[in-house]
Amino acid sequence: MATTASSSKGQMETNPRGIPKAPFVADVDEYVGGKDAEIQSTMKKFEETTAKYRYMEISLQQRRKALLGKIPDMEQTLQVVKFLQVRRKKALGEPIEEEETGSDDDDDDLDDLDDEEQKEDKPLKTLFELNDTLYAEAEVTETGEVGLWLGANIMLMYPLQEAIDLLTTKLATAKKSHEETVEDLEFLREQITVMEVNFARVHNWDVKRRREKGLIGQQSGLLPSQRKQGNDDDSDDDDRD
Repeated sequence: MATTASSSKGQMETNPRGIPKAPFVADVDEYVGGKDAEIQSTMKKFEETTAKYRYMEISLQQRRKALLGKIPDMEQTLQVVKFLQVRRKKALGEPIEEEETGSDDDDDDLDDLDDEEQKEDKPLKTLFELNDTLYAEAEVTETGEVGLWLGANIMLMYPLQEAIDLLTTKLATAKKSHEETVEDLEFLREQITVMEVNFARVHNWDVKRRREKGLIGQQSGLLPSQRKQGNDDDSDDDDRD
């Protein structure tokens, strides 16, 4: 749950990302302005606020879906770049840090690719994706650089270490954004629930007020004009009979 940020008196309370907190109507009589106050404007305000919350909820759901699609791709790209860096360091005879070797599964992949039949001075063979179900074998000439897609059909070449640093930063930012999006979604659901409760409380208060004034029948729950119309309809039915 997202914690709300403290605000000074007279300012609307918000969560850390600036989403306003829905006020809970504890005293309906005081909130609407007394027993004789009209509630149409209050109910309309509640509906508009709820609609805004739902719009933000849909927007955040789309953002969360996009992040869930990007994060695995970024993790896979980072793993590939780290693999290329390990191969490059082995070829140059540079020491390899333990963090760069990755997990046991990554070590198995390295062993499969760096066997006796494929020496370090030979191009790296891999499968190049042409379509969802179509791949072609390709040879990669390792130059110590890698191309990263930045979006909008733009690709830039980076040294391997710079590419790792960039991807690590982007991945951390994406994960943090996903966590904040999930928190905001939970916060929005709570605010929508509060607004629905406010709407129900004001509506029930209005029904009770009108019933006390004799505007609503205890049994039928209809206005006098509606009851009269119903009686007239019954009379018409009798005349037709």
